[in-house]
Order: sequence, then C-alpha cells, then structure tokens
Amino acid sequence: MEILDVARWQFGITTVYHFLMVPLTIGLALLVAIMQTIWHRTGDPKYLAMTKFWGKLMLINFAMGVVTGIVQEFQFGMNWSAYSRFVGDVFGAPLAMEGLVAFFVESTFLGLWIFGWDRVSKRVHLASIWAAALATVASAYFILAANSWMQHPVGVEIGPDGDPQLNSIWALLTNSTVLAAFPHTLAGSLAVAGTVLIGISAWHLARRHRHSPVDDPDRQVWHTSLRFGGWVGVAAFAAVAVSGDFQAKLMFDQQPMKMAAAEALCESEEPAGFSIFAIGDLSDPHCGNVSSVTVPALLSFLAEGDFESEVQGIEELVPAYQEKYGSHYPVDERLGELSGMPIDYVPSLPVTYWGFRLMIGFGVVAALGAAAGLWLTRGGRLPKGRWFAPVALASIATPFLANSFGWIFTEMGRQPFVVVPNPTGVDGVFMYTASAVSPGVSLGEALFSLVALTLVYAALAVVELFLLIKYARAGVEGVMRPPWQDPPADSDEGSTEPEKKDPDVLAFAY
Repeated sequence: MEILDVARWQFGITTVYHFLMVPLTIGLALLVAIMQTIWHRTGDPKYLAMTKFWGKLMLINFAMGVVTGIVQEFQFGMNWSAYSRFVGDVFGAPLAMEGLVAFFVESTFLGLWIFGWDRVSKRVHLASIWAAALATVASAYFILAANSWMQHPVGVEIGPDGDPQLNSIWALLTNSTVLAAFPHTLAGSLAVAGTVLIGISAWHLARRHRHSPVDDPDRQVWHTSLRFGGWVGVAAFAAVAVSGDFQAKLMFDQQPMKMAAAEALCESEEPAGFSIFAIGDLSDPHCGNVSSVTVPALLSFLAEGDFESEVQGIEELVPAYQEKYGSHYPVDERLGELSGMPIDYVPSLPVTYWGFRLMIGFGVVAALGAAAGLWLTRGGRLPKGRWFAPVALASIATPFLANSFGWIFTEMGRQPFVVVPNPTGVDGVFMYTASAVSPGVSLGEALFSLVALTLVYAALAVVELFLLIKYARAGVEGVMRPPWQDPPADSDEGSTEPEKKDPDVLAFAY
C-alpha cells in the first residue's frame, strides 16, 4: 500500500461524508426562507410552524456541516501539500471569497435569525434568513468554482516557477464548467430537501393523522409540508436532468476519457448507443470483453445534440493522451512505485460506469417518489395504504445516494489527474494525482489520520442522526408550545414576576 492510496481514501471518505450535509443545508435554508416569507405575507400559523420545525433540522445539519467542512481544507496541508503549492495562486481568491463573503455572512445572519425571534422586527428577521440562505448558495458557488478549475483550468498563465498563476478572476468565476455544475448542484440540493420534507411529513401523517379531520392544525402542517416537498422535488429533478445534460455535453469536450469510461465504450462508434447495462469484466481497462444493452444513437445525442455524431472510445483516446501528455510518469522518488512507470489514463471502469448509472437511477427513483406523493395527497387526501409512510421514509436516502455517486463519478473519472488539462487552454497546466501528495508524510502518519478521522466522523454521524431523529419525531410540539398551553389573554398569570421568554424558540441552539 502506498501513501497515495491512503491519502485518496482519506480525502474520499471525508469529502463524501461532508457532502451528505451540504445539499440538505442549502436546500432546507432556501425552503425555510420561502416558508417564512409565506407566513410573513399571509399570517397563516401553519407556515410559522413549518418555518420553525424545518429550520431546526436545518440548523442541526448546518452545525455538523461546518465541523466536517473545516477538515477538508486542513487536508490540503496534511496529505496534499504538493497540490496546495501548485494550485495556491489560483485557489486563494475563490476560497477567500467563500470564507469572507459567504461563510461569515451566513454565520452572522443565521445567528441573528436564531436569536432574533421576537427581538427584531419581522422584516429584519425575514431578511436575516434570506441573507443566510443566499450566503449558503454563494458559498457553494465559490467552492464549485475552485473545483471546476481542477476539472477545466482557465484564467491562468504559467509563472516563473512553472506553477499556474491566476490572471483573470472573472474567467475563473465564469468557467463554463462551474456555470454547468452550479445549477446542477443547486437543483440536487433542493431535491434532497424536498425528499426530506416528503419522508418526515408522511411519517407524521401516518402516525398521528390517519383519521384526523381535515382542519386539524397539526395535520395541515404535515400535509402542506408534504405537498411543498413534492412540488419542490418534481421541479428540482427536472432541473437536475436539464443541467445534467448540459454537463454531459461539456464533459465530452473537456474530458472525453471520463465519458468514454462512464459508458465502457472501448471502440469509437458512429453513431454511439447509450449503455443501459454492461455485461463482462469491467475491471479490464481495455474493456475488450464487455458487451452492453444499449439505446441506439442516444450517446451521440448526449454528446453532440444529434443522433449521428461519432463518440471516441477508450482505445482511440489512450494514444492521444499519451502523445500529448506523455506515456510515463517522471522519474521522481516522490512518486514512489509509480516513478518512471507507464501512465494509465483509463479511470476505474467499474466505479465510473456504475457510479454514473447509480447517480441517474437513484435520482429517477426519488423523482418518482415526489410525483407519487403529490398524486396521493391531491385535494386534501391522505395516502390510504400503510406502505406509503415507510417507503417515503426510505426514499429520503435516494437523493443523498444520487448526489454521492455523482461526486464519486466526477472525481474518480478524472484520474490519473488531480488537475485535468484543458484541451484548449494553456499547455502544461495539469497535475497528476500521484505528484500531488505531501512528500514529508509517512505511510504510518497517513494511516493514523485516516483511522482517526474515520472514527471521529463515525461518532459525529451517530450524534447527527440522534439529533435529527429526536427533533423530527418531536414534530411541531418540539419547537412551538401548543396553543392550548398559552395563558388566557385576560389572565394576570405571572404579573408579579419578570416576564419569561417563550422557551419554544429553537432552544437547543442556545
């Protein structure tokens, strides 16, 4: 085992773990802001209850996302210092913007929202949740801009030391790759939040309100939340499909090997069919014995927008990569066993092929679940079958899995590069993953940090799930005092004591 393998496993585990929190935070923050806006404009108490309940879950997830996200940047100095030196002149700007413009704004206004109930005006309080929600979106944009530069370097020139130097922040922030990735990620985040609304609301409706009258306030909260999540989910999954198609077309131009690997396309085809299911040994990088059940000409349409174009296969792309970027790694002791060895330009076919399909498959399942939720609750109805609530709860996992497999495909599919060469960009702006590892870190140190972080993250997962389940089960009563517990308007109860604040307002955050 080489340190490269350990460093990649560590970054992969922590990144996928962190990204479980990110889309839920982004999606819930936006939906909670919309809920509070509706309450502010209509005065309907069910939207106040929805704002407080879903806002509480959002805050739990936000706190855990901050804790796990900090480790991501620490790792650049821990296991990837060579990479940090290479990209430092480029990443400084977007990461500083993420920290100063987005994260501080997000934290400040989220604090104002938490502690501002009944302490600031309703308009200021509403503005604070919108500022926090939009800051989460801005934060995602700056992070995606940095990641997209790794997928498609732009706006740089080669400096005196041979490393890229940023010469246009505008080019970096308007990179075609980030312009495609951002709406895709945002739509995926809303899909996650919508599915969470559906699952938890369905559970509450089945548990407490199967025979409740239509005008029961608690039932209205959960029925409206389920419908709200359903509409958001359907719209978000449609946006995911459209933005995903745009991303795929960019990948065919920018990273043709990734898309060939995603299809296990060995030989070039004209037109090329889209593989539904592959049969054979995908572990063979030459995929010579792999056969697929395909939809004729669909891959050509995904690549070029027509049903006739040729799509290059792995066997044709490998010599082109070798000619342009070299056939062997440099002779360098820091590369370990890869020093001077032939470069394998074919990413892991099982990971890219099945990751791509699992991403699509789980997304489709989640979209169908959102549509089913809308259909079964139309006209004020409740789902009659006892199957819906457990299925809706289980479906919460599907958009999380779709997002995770999408990121795994994106990151694993660019190997052996950590910074992928831009086919039309500045020559020499690329970096092999094997060259990015910290030269001063031993295998034992990397293993220790891998085990330690994995154990800490496992403990954090237990804490997050415990808190989310606890407050999700508590329902509206966990964040708001039921109206029958309020003292009468003409009561002089408490008149001889200092006024006590209502303890219901997101008390766990204190």
